[in-house]
Amino acid sequence: MGDPRSDEAARPHDRFAHAPVMVDLVVDLLREVPDGIYLDATLGGGGHAAALLDAHPGLRLVGLDRDDVAIAAAARRLRRFGARAQIVRAAFADLEQAVNTHRRTTAIDTTAIDTTATQGVTAVLFDLGVSSPQLDDPDRGFSYRSASVPDMRMDRSQPLTASEVVNGYSYAQLARVIGTFGEERFASRIARAIIEARPIHDTEQLADVVRTAVPAATRRHGGHPAKRTFQAIRIEVNRELEQLAEGLDAAMAVLAPGGRMVVMSYHSLEDRIVKRAFHDAATGGCTCPPGLPCVCGAAPTVRLLKRGAWKASEDEVDANRRAESVRIRAIEAVPESA
Repeated sequence: MGDPRSDEAARPHDRFAHAPVMVDLVVDLLREVPDGIYLDATLGGGGHAAALLDAHPGLRLVGLDRDDVAIAAAARRLRRFGARAQIVRAAFADLEQAVNTHRRTTAIDTTAIDTTATQGVTAVLFDLGVSSPQLDDPDRGFSYRSASVPDMRMDRSQPLTASEVVNGYSYAQLARVIGTFGEERFASRIARAIIEARPIHDTEQLADVVRTAVPAATRRHGGHPAKRTFQAIRIEVNRELEQLAEGLDAAMAVLAPGGRMVVMSYHSLEDRIVKRAFHDAATGGCTCPPGLPCVCGAAPTVRLLKRGAWKASEDEVDANRRAESVRIRAIEAVPESA
């Protein structure tokens, strides 16, 4: 899906011309929001953004991403929307600043479309985790399936890389990262093996070290034995969970009444943070015992569009393997008096 391939296909940003996950559901959830700003906090190649701008002519995009290759791909894909699409290089924890900057810009831009109706954020999308193009690019060092320098940075201007984590962290630091962010029960064994194998020069070597550290009986099931460790290191390098918690709070703070937020997560650590944030907002942080009337004065700021999460169907997984692990949660902001 996306733009047809051409002679420009060899350019790096074309690696992001991939099919967005569960795009029809995302568009359906956001189609009925009021006209306003559509904040795509993890823009990627712009696949979801293009579909939603097509479906909702009253939305004006502010798209954020940390990845320079993704930004180039999104700029190309969204060029046809002209002034309706603004792309900002930023982490989604910085989204409130990006929205405020957009508001100031459009307020003085006399050519902007209906600026009086586009100042409120009425649609927000987070598509979390690492993208397929990032995994597939051997130069980025995200994958355990090819040999490359351990990098794993979504923002390649930041100083911390996977190589520094692997070769510079202490045993205790490595065990904490792998155990907490990878939910890996053999974190201590893996951390010790990494320390003993230093220096580790490429991702293939790292994957072999992890595989050897995991007991043979465990290697025979559950996918590649290095998957959890690579996930953990990537999360550490990019501060993904900290960024997510900050970004969700900031997004709910700028979401206008009647606006909706959709979050797509791909592993349990992300989904727990999203679930808790949405639950707290939907209950107003109520501390009263379950089943009893609220007397603590809590005021809900959102309503859940579904109890639990949407998951991909078998057909959707067949069409896009990345959909297999996705969990989608959505909320709608309510007026203060609601």
